[in-house]
Amino acid sequence: MAAFAAIYVIWGSTYLAIVFAIETLPPFLMAGLRFLTAGLLLYGWARWRGAPAPSLFHWRNTAIIGGALLLIGNGTVVWAEQRVASGVAALLVTTEPLWVVVLQWLGPARQRPSKGVALGFLLGVIGMMVLVNPWKLEGGVDLLGSMAIFLSAGAWAWGSLFASRATLPSSPILTTGMQMLCGGGLLLLAGTLAGEWQTTHWDQVSQRSWLALGYLTLFGSLVAFSAYSWLTRVAPPAQVSTYAYVNPVIAVLLGWAFAHEVITGQTIIAAVLLVLAVVLITLKAKP
Repeated sequence: MAAFAAIYVIWGSTYLAIVFAIETLPPFLMAGLRFLTAGLLLYGWARWRGAPAPSLFHWRNTAIIGGALLLIGNGTVVWAEQRVASGVAALLVTTEPLWVVVLQWLGPARQRPSKGVALGFLLGVIGMMVLVNPWKLEGGVDLLGSMAIFLSAGAWAWGSLFASRATLPSSPILTTGMQMLCGGGLLLLAGTLAGEWQTTHWDQVSQRSWLALGYLTLFGSLVAFSAYSWLTRVAPPAQVSTYAYVNPVIAVLLGWAFAHEVITGQTIIAAVLLVLAVVLITLKAKP
C-alpha cells in the first residue's frame, strides 16, 4: 500500500513541483541537475552492490533512451509548464499510450490494435481535442505548449518501445541510473545552448524552487522509482499500471489546491475521456 501510494501521489505531484522549481530556476538546467544527481546516486548504488560495469554498447543504448525519455520527453514538459497549467500538462502526458498504439501499428511488427484498444485510442483523441480545443482556447490553454507536451509523449512512447527491445545491463537500477546520467547530461547541454547559465540570476533563486528541485530528485526520481521497481516484481502488471490513470487526477487536484489552477468543465470532461482511454488501452492491449 505504501508503494502504491508513492507512485500515485509522488509521481502525480511532480507536475506541481516542476511549476514551483521553474519559478526561479531555468527549465532545462533544473531538469538536468535533477536527473544527473539521481543518476549518479543510482549508478553508484548499483555498482557498489556488485552490478558489472556496462559496455560501450550499453551506454549507447541508454543514451538513446535517456535522450528520448528525459531530454525530449521530460525536458519538453518542463519547458511547456511555463505556458501550460500543471494539471493540463499531466492530462496531455496521458496520451502516451495513444502514441504506443500508433507506433506499434506503423512499426515493423504491424501490430493492429484490437477493437477495445481502437476505442480507447478514439476516446483519447477526442479527450485531447476537448482539452486543447484549438478552435476556441477556453480557459487560456496554450496551443504551443500543449502541442509540445503531446509531441513529448510521443518521444516517451518511442523511447519506451526502443528500451523494450534494446540490449541493456542486467541490473534495472544500473540501467536507470545510466539513462538518467545520459538524459541529465543532454538536458544540461540543452540549457547551455539555450543560454540559461547566463540569463539565470542564481542569487535570486527562491528557497521554494530549491526545495522543489530536491523533492523532484529525492522523491520523484529515487523513492517513487524504487517503489515502482519493487511493485513490478510483486504485484500484477494490471494493478501496477493503474498509476497511469491516477497520476493525472492527482496532478489536477494538486494544481487546483496549491497553484490556484482553474478546473473548468472542459478540463473535467477531457480528464474523464483521457483516463478512460488509458484504462481501455492498458486492459485491452496485448501483453
